[in-house]
Amino acid sequence: MRIGLIGAGRIGSFHAATLAAHEDVDEVTVADTEAVRARQVAASVGGRAALSVDALFDSAPDAVVITSATASHAALITRAARAGVPAFCEKPVALDLAGTVAALDAVEAAGAVLQIGFQRRFDAGYRAAREAVRAGRVGRLHTVRTVTSDPAPPPAAYVPLSGGLYRDCLIHDFDVLRWVTGREITEVYAAGANGGDDFFRAAGDADTAAALLTLEGGVLATATATRYHGAGYDVRMELAGTDDQIAVGVGPRTPLRSMEPVAVAALPTAPWPGFLDRFAAAYRAELAAFLRVVRGLEPNPCEGREALRALLVAEACEVSRRERRPVTVADVGMRVREGDVSGVVA
Repeated sequence: MRIGLIGAGRIGSFHAATLAAHEDVDEVTVADTEAVRARQVAASVGGRAALSVDALFDSAPDAVVITSATASHAALITRAARAGVPAFCEKPVALDLAGTVAALDAVEAAGAVLQIGFQRRFDAGYRAAREAVRAGRVGRLHTVRTVTSDPAPPPAAYVPLSGGLYRDCLIHDFDVLRWVTGREITEVYAAGANGGDDFFRAAGDADTAAALLTLEGGVLATATATRYHGAGYDVRMELAGTDDQIAVGVGPRTPLRSMEPVAVAALPTAPWPGFLDRFAAAYRAELAAFLRVVRGLEPNPCEGREALRALLVAEACEVSRRERRPVTVADVGMRVREGDVSGVVA
């Protein structure tokens, strides 16, 4: 297959190498708003650089992988759908509900393939947890705790474009929480805090956040995130049931130190430095799955509507944080169904 890659940044470079090494890929064509960067990434994987996104689509690729700036995702998804080109896109589809719904409508109207990049679904630990919960090995599930902590904040210029901590970061927790438990999130109560750099507050964002989530069947979950976790990159999930408790993300590189006297009172010597290291195998697995979807060998493991469901939870959290009250996800979803999404986001 001939695969077009749009966006040659950090994750784009990683995906380019993954695609170029895959046995089903004959050629990788790279496009980026910065032509020099596109040429560098293409050269590093033995691919070729397109002069523009237009030129990439004109080359009639068998599929495209979209890793460009978030603001460009919806337009590129729509373009690929109308051209009949299967697309893989890093989350999110768009930063707002209106853009997300419009892009997904275009995909469905065209009968096109769109796989969203929620890579935690392809991580071995999360997959094992899903199997254990679905098989009833924890008994009746009653409590879930998720943690996502970045070791250092992103550049100040990124924050106003990120969509905020709930949409940019915790949206992964919302997606994988739904996927592992098989339950929808029905209500949220969210809060945020700012104790670090002023640019988070200036962008209307929080550098630390927490949400209490109610799932179908009364399961309770907490989801926390921060941009300041100097010990390392920390992503974990704990699932407690009446018969057992299991955890994802606890291992020799987890940046967590026990203070119990019988424990090793030190942080790991090589804690996870970032998401690409922690989820390298999962990123490769999700692209391999996408190539199988393109070839018609398996169903789409993460279609576009999955991104919308996670975004609805993130939007509900933003409303809750702003208005300091519990918010039902159904209320946000109702506005989408009625076509009124203007008042959901401040």
